[in-house]
Amino acid sequence: DTASCRWRIMAPFLWELPILMVVQLLLSSRKETEERTYMADATLMVNGTQYRRPEQPTVVVCIDGGDPAYLEHGVSTGIIPNIARYMKEGFYTVAHGTLPSFTCPNNMSIVTGCPASVHGVSGNYYLDRKTNQPVVMTGPELLRVPSLMSEFSRHGARVASVTAKDKLRKQLQKGMDLGNGSVSISSQFADRCTLAENGLADALGYVGRPLPDMYSADLSLFVLDAGIKLLEERRPDILYLSLTDFIQHAFAPGHPEADQFYRDMDTRFGRLEELGAIVALTADHGMNDKANDDGSPCVVWLQDILDAAFGKGTSTVICPITDAFVGHHGALGGFVRVYCHADLTAEQVIETIRDVPGLEQVLSREEVADTYDLPFDVEGDVAVLGDARTVIGASEQDHDLSGLKGHRLRTHGSVYEADVPIVLSRPVSDLYTRRAEAGRLHSYQVFDYVLNGTVN
Repeated sequence: DTASCRWRIMAPFLWELPILMVVQLLLSSRKETEERTYMADATLMVNGTQYRRPEQPTVVVCIDGGDPAYLEHGVSTGIIPNIARYMKEGFYTVAHGTLPSFTCPNNMSIVTGCPASVHGVSGNYYLDRKTNQPVVMTGPELLRVPSLMSEFSRHGARVASVTAKDKLRKQLQKGMDLGNGSVSISSQFADRCTLAENGLADALGYVGRPLPDMYSADLSLFVLDAGIKLLEERRPDILYLSLTDFIQHAFAPGHPEADQFYRDMDTRFGRLEELGAIVALTADHGMNDKANDDGSPCVVWLQDILDAAFGKGTSTVICPITDAFVGHHGALGGFVRVYCHADLTAEQVIETIRDVPGLEQVLSREEVADTYDLPFDVEGDVAVLGDARTVIGASEQDHDLSGLKGHRLRTHGSVYEADVPIVLSRPVSDLYTRRAEAGRLHSYQVFDYVLNGTVN
C-alpha cells in the first residue's frame, strides 16, 4: 500500500535525516495505517444491525424526559428554531420508547440498537429471588450486549460519550477502547476524570465550566458544552450525549424555566451542526403530571394494599425507578414489580388488585415480558402499570416526598410516558421514509436512521 511503499523507498536514506523528521515520518505512516484500518470496512455489524461508518461527525442526543409536548410547544412559540428546522427539513417522528419508561432501560436500548429483552436492563432495580434482596441494575455487568460506542471504538473509530449521571457513563463505557482518543465522562463527576478511566483529565478545565449541581439545568448544559468542545478539538466520529430530566420533572411545557432550557439546548444543537455534525435527537421517556386536583401526588401504595390483604412478608413491591437521586420524583413511577413469597401466587395478587382505581394494567410475568419485550429472568411475578395520572409506590412510609417542595409531582414509567421523538437534522432516504410510514419506529432505531438512513 501507499504508506509501506513510501517507507521501503525512503528507508536507506533515513540515516541522513534529522531525528525530528524521522519521528514525523513514523507518526505519519502510523496515522495512515490507522486510517486504513478504520476505513477498511464500510459497515460494522452490531447486535444484528449493519451500520455505516459515519463520513462526518454524528451526534445523538438523548433528551432525558424530552416528551414530544415540549417540542410541540417550542415549535408553536418559535423558541427552538434549529429543532423546528430539523423537523421540517430533516426528519421527525414520534417513536415507541422502551417499557418501563425509565432512563437506564431506554439509554441502553438506544446505544445497543435493540430491546431490553436483548440487552437485559429493564430498570434500576430488581429483586434477587435467591437472596430476596434488591439488586442495582445500573452497573455495566448486567448489560448483556455491546453498545455501538464500544464496537465502533474497538474497530478504529473515535467515539465520545458524555452523560449527566455517572451511572450511565459506566454502562455506556463497557467495552469501549479509550486508547485511540475516545472519551467517556459524566458531568456529575467531571471533577474526578482521569486519562486512564475516562480518556480525558481535568474535564472541568477542558470544558471551561464549574461542576454543576445535580438538581439543575446546568447538569445537562454541561453535557452539551462538553460535546461541543470535543467536536471542536477531537472530532469524534460518533458522539453520544445523554442529559438529565430535572427540568422536565419540575416544569411543564410553557413554564418559563422549561422554555429557557429548551432555548439553551436549541442554541447548542445549532452549534453542533455548525461544526459539521449530523444531529439526531431523541428521548428516553416522556413526562406527565401525576397529581390530584388539590396538588397532592396521585399514588397507589401497593405494598400497603398487599400487606393488608395477605400479611407482611408475603410479597415485595420493587419500584424500578429508584436510584440515588429521588428528590424530584420520590421514587414514584408508573411501573412496579411484585415478587411473591411463601405460598402467595401471582394469580391471587392479580385478582386482588386488578380493580384498584388508577391501576390500568396488572400483568403476569409472562404477559409483561411478551407484551413489552422485556427480559423474563429479572421480571417480577406481577407487573403493575398506572394510568396516565397515577403513580405506584411500595409502602407509604418508605417514600420521602419532601424533595418535591410543594411542586406538583411530574414523573414517568407507564405507557403514557413511552412516546419519544426522533428528530434528525438531515432528511432520510425514501426507503427509510417508507419504513417510518409503515409502522411506528422504536427509539432504539435512532442510530440506524442517522447512520444508515440520512442523505445529504
